[in-house]
Amino acid sequence: MGHVETKRLLARDTDPAAPVPLPDVTFETHRTLHVGGERIDLAWHGTNHTPDNIYIHFPDHDTLMLVDINLPGWAPYDSFNVNEDVPGSIAAADTAMTYPWKHFIGGHMAGSAPATTWSPYQQYVSDLIDSIKQAIVAVDPTPFFAKYGNNSWAAVQTYQAAQCAYAAAPVIEKYTGVLAAADVYTASTAFILLESIRLDQGFGSQIHP
Repeated sequence: MGHVETKRLLARDTDPAAPVPLPDVTFETHRTLHVGGERIDLAWHGTNHTPDNIYIHFPDHDTLMLVDINLPGWAPYDSFNVNEDVPGSIAAADTAMTYPWKHFIGGHMAGSAPATTWSPYQQYVSDLIDSIKQAIVAVDPTPFFAKYGNNSWAAVQTYQAAQCAYAAAPVIEKYTGVLAAADVYTASTAFILLESIRLDQGFGSQIHP
């Protein structure tokens, strides 16, 4: 069983020499299973980490599983967990909190974790977004473009690297010792969030959504 998009993606990406089995049963938004006396509620609330990533709720066990959005106790993996939809992934955290649950399974780095693990993650993302918006205003692009002249990509790369460094520094300082790997992955996450803020929201960019 899987989401309809899971079946499509598996069919598209499978190795013809060793094809993977496709789901026999698919659903679009919601499906409830009763297996071995257990109830499992499956739900798709829109694209987040991947186009087919779903919420798996075990109501009789007060447990929610949502893969690769929050890795309890850890900062997001490289480039904001390589999320395919940044706004959708940020919104997914709020959606998860609408479920009644006490235990959370994030898919990596830990088994089950209590609901209290969500607050540091959500605050981390919020703080980093605020810091990026400050960097967009504070870091002057002029010296980078003056230095590289017609080599526009070099100017853009170094300018954005400076923005990410500016944004990441206070967040790394705040969350080192709070979220593991904040020191090594915050800069790459800052870049992905920077691009989403610019391109999805049109903040500080000539490109508007």
